Amino acid sequence: MGTPAGTVAGAQPRDSSNPAPAAAQAAAQPLMERTEAPAARVALVGVHGFGTHHLRNLERLQAASVVRLVAVADPNPPAPGSVPATAAVFPGLAELLAETSGLDLIIVATPIQTHAPLGLAALATAADLYLEKPPVASLADFTRLGEAAAANGRSVQIGFQSLGSHALKAIEKLLADGTIGTLQGISATGRWVRDRAYYKRSRWAGKRTIDGVDVVDGVATNPLAHAVATALRIAGARTTADIASLETELYRANSIESDDTSVIRIRTSSGLPITCALTLCASESVEPYVTLQGSKGTAIFHYTEDRLTVETAAGRSEEAFGRDDLTENLLDHRTGGAPLISPLLDSGAFMLVLEAIRTAPLPAPVAEAHVRWQGTEDAAHAVVAGIEEALERAAGQHATFSELGLPWATSAPHVFNLPAS
Repeated sequence: MGTPAGTVAGAQPRDSSNPAPAAAQAAAQPLMERTEAPAARVALVGVHGFGTHHLRNLERLQAASVVRLVAVADPNPPAPGSVPATAAVFPGLAELLAETSGLDLIIVATPIQTHAPLGLAALATAADLYLEKPPVASLADFTRLGEAAAANGRSVQIGFQSLGSHALKAIEKLLADGTIGTLQGISATGRWVRDRAYYKRSRWAGKRTIDGVDVVDGVATNPLAHAVATALRIAGARTTADIASLETELYRANSIESDDTSVIRIRTSSGLPITCALTLCASESVEPYVTLQGSKGTAIFHYTEDRLTVETAAGRSEEAFGRDDLTENLLDHRTGGAPLISPLLDSGAFMLVLEAIRTAPLPAPVAEAHVRWQGTEDAAHAVVAGIEEALERAAGQHATFSELGLPWATSAPHVFNLPAS
């Protein structure tokens, strides 16, 4: 059975692909405009891990009289002073809903396997929902969530914070202007380090399932999910109908169930190739980026920094952009009809990637001869031999690791059978 809707089962760990400066970058003018309306009554489910980011953001919005945090829920009580004294504290969402009325917004920042039951419970109320990424752990749950939102007339924002970057509008403009010529492909490259302690932080870390319940905590579905989601958005692939083909090649250097080093190769319905080459087994962490490969140049978007670099024959330019806060955007949607930046249905293409990973064969282990360990004890992290070059080649050539002939790549691309439309 799944996790009961009344439980949180621990907090969502912070994903550093989701930069904290977003709150600081939010424009002051929208806040001033909204102070005329009554403060939205908000509940937060999950106050640890990434929930702490939401607490800080809600503190900012409450200081501007935009929201009022009236309740929080977590089986692990919040640290003293971390939530407003006026916010009631509950062990789970069921208890919170039983004692709290008139909510406008429920934010869920909890482990992946709890998103579906908690999201469905939230959508049964009169509140709108902000659900952290990934939305849920299976395509079937995604369909159920969408049906519940539609039936209840609720709005759902998914926590792909990188999609709020103003750089995306600049990218649209440079593509329309032909600055880099004809767009020939998109790649996402992620090189991060995760140590043994990362996989010991919770019962569900690095798991595909727990007691028969889908988790799908792999490199592309959780820590570097923003890389995948951002590449898809730039490609114009939002819904399930926007994907024509999907292949995965999954590996693991750590002793986990899920993948920590993978290539996901996608072709959109318009024929554009997207390749995501990702690892948690690099020698050092580097800010991830999405590359637009054009006939006359390239554009590289470092999405955690909202930084866009364009290179053509005319030269090189670089610009940093601001970012819209997704919580503010959802509140603007409620009160003024502003379009949602990351609506539930626009996660359909990403959910196909997650489903392909969920249903793929078990990740192939990287032979010990091709893995070295840096650090000691729980601070030690695996480094796959030659992984930096492998990621660059895979992304640049739209090839999988096995197609590149890497000695540790013993698997083969797995073709995902797209569901009938």
